[in-house]
Amino acid sequence: MDIGDKRIGVAVSDPFNEYAMPCETFFRTKNLQADIKALVKIIESKGVGVIVCGMPFNFDGTESVQTEKTRAFILELSKATDIRIETEDERFTTMQARETQIMGGIKCEERKKTIDSISASYILESYLSRENNKKKEKEKMNDEKELYEDEEERIIELEDEDGNAERFLHIGTIEYRGAWYCFFQKAEPETEEEEDEVVMFRLDEDNETLLPLEDEQLMDEVFAEFCHQYEEFENSEDAMRLE
Repeated sequence: MDIGDKRIGVAVSDPFNEYAMPCETFFRTKNLQADIKALVKIIESKGVGVIVCGMPFNFDGTESVQTEKTRAFILELSKATDIRIETEDERFTTMQARETQIMGGIKCEERKKTIDSISASYILESYLSRENNKKKEKEKMNDEKELYEDEEERIIELEDEDGNAERFLHIGTIEYRGAWYCFFQKAEPETEEEEDEVVMFRLDEDNETLLPLEDEQLMDEVFAEFCHQYEEFENSEDAMRLE
């Protein structure tokens, strides 16, 4: 809603909350409660889930008399409905609406009929854009969290010859000539070289243990097969850097 002293512009979103559409202009009476009742009726008829009201500020962001009037109106509206009410900065929306009317060839005497609903659509569009960006950011954070949790499940601790424990990330397991081989990389590499280093073991399925490879020729063959599969199913550039 674009709330004014004489008119209130109304806009609605599509069902998927992706874009805003001018709806109608409500011409206010001198009875505040009658205006509120009429607007609630419009809100209910549109199946609204969230009410977004434009909040007027001066160009420099400070509040004005109109800001206080709008805030008081929103307070009365909140008493008449249980639907959540959000506010959105409406600076420049009237200017944008007027430019839209001029570009559309609407005559001066006809502009008052639609300028408020067009302004309301810009207010709603700004709100939807902000909310959709927040939603995308939240989804991105959830994806990153799931990825992190997935990686944590693939991390094991291995001991070197001196008995020092270090965390390794399991990056793959392949079968080669009837045996299974597991491949790991350091979970917290300290140098660029360590990022591409791979440690391999033969998997003893009966005892569920990892055994070191002593045969260098076999080690080269297994590693070559791993790189071939890694290049085919994962990332060829990454595979070329592995050592």
